[in-house]
Amino acid sequence: QVQLVESGGGLVQPGGSLRLSCAASAEIGSRYAMAWFRQAPGKQRDFLASITRTGVTNYAGSVKGRFTISRDNAKNTVTLQMNSLTPDDTAVYYCHPMSTTYWGQGTQVTVSA
Repeated sequence: QVQLVESGGGLVQPGGSLRLSCAASAEIGSRYAMAWFRQAPGKQRDFLASITRTGVTNYAGSVKGRFTISRDNAKNTVTLQMNSLTPDDTAVYYCHPMSTTYWGQGTQVTVSA
């Protein structure tokens, strides 16, 4: 059974940092390129960052230089380190194995003073 479990969200002040993790089941954890998306209330789900099986990364312009995606194929985990957060980063964050229809339940990130 495919599982994707995001964690690490929470409330953080502007300028702060959070580290999100995604634990994937073994059949997808090291098989696919992985990505992070986010969805703010009333908005579409937006791509943030992706990482191939071999570690090649790609970032959306809005997060480049602030967010870092990484993965551990042995542990089937994908991480998103988020720095210099602003209120505009408030959203539900999802991990996603690319080229699949699988999504996790998401983790809420709220950036507020």
